Amino acid sequence: MPMIDVYARADLFPPGSDRQLGEQLTRAILRAEGVANPGPYHLNNTAAYIHRMDPKTVHTASTDSARTVRVQVITPPGALTREGQKQLVKEVTDIVTKISGDPTQATRTWVLLTEAAEGGWGIGGTAYGKQEFAELAAKAAAARAKAQP
Repeated sequence: MPMIDVYARADLFPPGSDRQLGEQLTRAILRAEGVANPGPYHLNNTAAYIHRMDPKTVHTASTDSARTVRVQVITPPGALTREGQKQLVKEVTDIVTKISGDPTQATRTWVLLTEAAEGGWGIGGTAYGKQEFAELAAKAAAARAKAQP
């Protein structure tokens, strides 16, 4: 399951928008991974951490109170194709820009795509690698097939 970290000034997004931001980013990542119909496992385990920072802690060389945003997405190894990467960066940028209410925000939104190392991803006490993810996908497919009449 992907993990999302959004780092932004506390006043960049409207109050109460964290849930909207987290849900929209989660769904964008799952689409980019090719998950057309995410189930409870995907939706319950893809976490979005919204880090609202004091405006004076976000800097660039030109200002001590920058309106930059950093979104880091960590995925399992090989979860995104090159097209999926391009799609995800565009969607994340669009989501951040729309929710911020500032049409110029896209030029100050960084999206970092990070792939976990093989076996360097774990949940429920299991370190997942390609083999474990394949087994998990097979179980999910079998459960979906069993649930359909």
